[in-house]
Amino acid sequence: MADAANDMEEHGMVRTLKDLFAGAAGGIAQVLLGQPFDIVKVRLQTTTQYGNALEAAKTIYKKEGPLAFYKGTLTPLIGIGACVSVQFGAFHEARRRLEVYNASKTPLNPGLSYAQYYAAGAFAGIANSVISGPIEHVRIRLQTQPHGAARLYSGPLDCVKKLSAHEGVLKGLYRGEAVTVLREAQAYGVWFLAFEYMMNADAARNKIDRKQIPSYKIAFYGGLAGEALWLASYPFDVVKSKMQSDGFGENQKFKGMNDCFRQTFRAEGLRGFWKGIGPTLLRAMPVSAGTFAVVEMTMRAIS
Repeated sequence: MADAANDMEEHGMVRTLKDLFAGAAGGIAQVLLGQPFDIVKVRLQTTTQYGNALEAAKTIYKKEGPLAFYKGTLTPLIGIGACVSVQFGAFHEARRRLEVYNASKTPLNPGLSYAQYYAAGAFAGIANSVISGPIEHVRIRLQTQPHGAARLYSGPLDCVKKLSAHEGVLKGLYRGEAVTVLREAQAYGVWFLAFEYMMNADAARNKIDRKQIPSYKIAFYGGLAGEALWLASYPFDVVKSKMQSDGFGENQKFKGMNDCFRQTFRAEGLRGFWKGIGPTLLRAMPVSAGTFAVVEMTMRAIS
């Protein structure tokens, strides 16, 4: 137990920096792969003018041009890199802490249970929500604002200033943070749990070390984990998008998270909590596959 704890403290900072670096690389890949899908998802979640994802994509392309699919990319390119960095850094830090705890109880088997993998992932999600909340709020505002001369924000910084000016940083920029925390905890608990389960099962089935699992399998398992993430957390994401695209003052529709849940159910039923799930799942496979593949390959390269 003491040896494990000392080893963790001695090498902890180096390991954490590697986790953060690999996560940042994965985050950049995630944004570049997923941004076009994401803007279609947000438009479907926050408006009723599109019948389906294909119609939304065609309309955006026709009225706003191909670059519209990368509206608001600068914010997530910087921010999501930081977010994914925090996700992997926090997850692996929690995992190491749990391994030390397990070693004190069962020295011969310090590995994590799957409940502990979920807990470590949920911790990573909660840590991530501090930065993902405002970053996604700004991205959603930029993605849903009118096109051309009627646009409300000139860019990310202008958006941050105007959101903060409405009701302050907490009620303005951090609007929807409560549901963001719930979404992140559930989403990343399931994400890391699903990925670790598939990786561990493959290594045990083929009697190989985790590092020997080929990159195409890492990508495939990462993609499936992405599907699990969204299926487990999507209703929270719908409510978050509605709250973060809502107006201010007299134009505000939702008083808070619970009110948004109630109004969505009253107006649209259960179906309302799954609007846009199609393009989201379509996006999840390549984006999550790319994220895990890049992170795993980066960690192997720098370890």
